[in-house]
Amino acid sequence: MKKVALIPLRKGSKGIPGKNKKKLLGRPLFSWVLGAAVFSDLDEVYVFTDDEEILSFVQREYDWTPKVKGLLRSEINANDTASTESAMLEWAEKINYDFEVLCLLQATSPLTTSQDINNALFQITNEGKTSALSVVKTHRFTWNAEGTPQNYDVFNRPRRQDFEGLLMENGAVYATTKEAFVKSKNRVSEKIGLVTMPEETLVEIDSLSDWNIVENLLAERQKTAKRQERINYLVLDVDGVFTDAGVYYGAEGELMKKFNMRDGMGLEILRQNQVEVVVITSENSDLVAKRMQKLQIKHTFLGVKDKYSFLQNFINQQQTSWANLAYVGDDVNDLANLCTVGWSFAPANATSVVKQQVDFTLSHNSADGAIREVCEWVMKYNARF
Repeated sequence: MKKVALIPLRKGSKGIPGKNKKKLLGRPLFSWVLGAAVFSDLDEVYVFTDDEEILSFVQREYDWTPKVKGLLRSEINANDTASTESAMLEWAEKINYDFEVLCLLQATSPLTTSQDINNALFQITNEGKTSALSVVKTHRFTWNAEGTPQNYDVFNRPRRQDFEGLLMENGAVYATTKEAFVKSKNRVSEKIGLVTMPEETLVEIDSLSDWNIVENLLAERQKTAKRQERINYLVLDVDGVFTDAGVYYGAEGELMKKFNMRDGMGLEILRQNQVEVVVITSENSDLVAKRMQKLQIKHTFLGVKDKYSFLQNFINQQQTSWANLAYVGDDVNDLANLCTVGWSFAPANATSVVKQQVDFTLSHNSADGAIREVCEWVMKYNARF
């Protein structure tokens, strides 16, 4: 049974211009649900958009998985009046309805997890439903416009613990069989299963205030799920961690970066103590490649923009866990990883937003002993294991 997801995106956004590409906890908004889809039981995930910049990003950043595909959406189905169903139908025709189960995912619901997606698929594959949607159980009292209560007696107000509450659609996940979709031309129909998600997922991003709320929720979710075990991998950013975040440019481009020799010795000692070093940077720099080669760091990955999904894939390949990782980062594109790993660090001269989220702010600046300080901390910590 081929299970395929659709993530429809529009270039235009009135509430928050460029919303889908705007960084939420250091990652483009749409990449949160895309990453969840990649690591779910789905067979393929389509990003369907009229934004060619996003299509280029998807092609470049997710070349490590055959699951992710980008497809150009027509302008007529990407304007302010176009319905999601019209986009779904256009997409289905473009791929010749090559699926048995269709899962619609909304980028404006970045709190969606792989398990939420799997739960919706389970309703169809194992529970005999023809479609499913995600809901939130809320204990709010609702009213009609004319001033009459919808779901309780004002003269017998129930206590929260005695009130069953309401199930509200949160707009995050929908799933349907191909047959039901072809027949109804709707995201859900016939026998509909329900997938309950946490109450905080009721917040969708339609305004900047929503954005701030969801970003805080994401950061707290990642940090709450943290576990600490023996550190087997030390993951490092480059600019602002290995270097002082400066670079010398000439007519031919990048000329020099400053590295600290004592950092290099610390990493060598760390490897001798069975801790692997991993370098992930968003820049594609020959200077960095040569320096990492000199340091004999085999796990060096250049030009990675979505560091979170990339690192999750690395973790799966190495059969390890986030709990076995320590991470040093200095800027917003490291935030998702810093909030998730077992232990997180920032150099003393890192950006303030990063220092607010990490477990430790180091006493040394980048390119001035910060990495060596982390190496010594890791060795002392691992001694307890």
